[in-house]
Amino acid sequence: MREDNLRILIVEDEEAIAESVAYNLRQEGFQVEIAGDGAAALRQALSQPPDLILLDLMLPGLDGLEVCRTLRQRGKFPIIMLTAKAEEVDKVVGLELGADDYVTKPFSMKELLARVRAVLRRTGERDREEATVLRAGPLEVDTERFRVTLRGQPVEMALKEFRLLETLLRHRGKVLTREQLLEEVWGDSEYRDSHTVDVHMRWLRTKIESDPSHPQWLLTVRGVGYKFAE
Repeated sequence: MREDNLRILIVEDEEAIAESVAYNLRQEGFQVEIAGDGAAALRQALSQPPDLILLDLMLPGLDGLEVCRTLRQRGKFPIIMLTAKAEEVDKVVGLELGADDYVTKPFSMKELLARVRAVLRRTGERDREEATVLRAGPLEVDTERFRVTLRGQPVEMALKEFRLLETLLRHRGKVLTREQLLEEVWGDSEYRDSHTVDVHMRWLRTKIESDPSHPQWLLTVRGVGYKFAE
């Protein structure tokens, strides 16, 4: 992702610091917004989530720790905390609340930019990983490594079984007809037969359901097809 597509929210009540940081970030191609207190930060972040938040710890009204706690309860917000406090306890509390990094004032812009890029890089990697790993309770389907685990234990399955499970999980809660599943999993294969779907579904249930005769995940919708339970 290009940096000029990335939005950073600076939450800082000292205007001179906020403007200096904003100027340098804009010079690097980032889009930047500024909030001068905790309440404004929450309004801006929740109405239009930024790609990264630079959050001062000492703010009027709601302090940075409370803002961090609230944001973590509402979604995924990469956060770097900025503070004049160097005590270890403040750093630990900030990180335990979910801050991704911590920079103590005074800091150099070179250091801050390095931290910003490192957090954005880790966030991008984490998002890509989450996009390739599908989860349902103790069940995990790694679509890049073609690996299925249930309660941490690997589950062996054939490619078509894997593709069938992946397709249903990607459309979790949505009923897919046998024809849709044939199109998605088997494509132009000569084995395009609705009975094939039923057979593979039975095999799949024996591998991931505690009681295949009373499945909790792979549900039959009579007269229509199948779905992965919500």
